[in-house]
Amino acid sequence: MQHHVIVTFSKDEEFEYRLSKAELVGISADEARKWFDKEFTVLECEVASPTGKVLIIDRILSVAKYAGAKRFQTQPAWAEQFAKYTTVVLGRDLTRVDVAAYAIGY
Repeated sequence: MQHHVIVTFSKDEEFEYRLSKAELVGISADEARKWFDKEFTVLECEVASPTGKVLIIDRILSVAKYAGAKRFQTQPAWAEQFAKYTTVVLGRDLTRVDVAAYAIGY
């Protein structure tokens, strides 16, 4: 089984990651959440939430947004880690992270 993560910034800036089940072995959802928490803090992300609560989807979208397309292009190891943790924490075979629309689709 393969997992597919697509991160889109614009029509010209799209990054695709195909991950095998073997590549995800040993990664827990808790580990993935902690990674997103750390990156969210390091990148100084801000999310306007009427409830004051920041959901994992907000963290994923904000980390992608604040990291920017350039980081996905120039730091492939970081970008692959992003894709792996996104897959593990959301548990989906196909995930589209649309940064411009600030939306996640399955």
